Amino acid sequence: MEKQEKLELLATLKISPYDEFYRVVDFLNRNLKSYNLMFGVTKKDDEMVFSIYET
Repeated sequence: MEKQEKLELLATLKISPYDEFYRVVDFLNRNLKSYNLMFGVTKKDDEMVFSIYET
């Protein structure tokens, strides 16, 4: 049976849309994975929501 990761939302930040921000999130995920952190970004209308999770 596969173990499911439980994500705990630590923080969110609403920011103005920025096309290259996905690269920042990818960079953080690649380099901070060993610290049990995961980062995400969603785009909604005229803003982006940056989220930090603990795995």
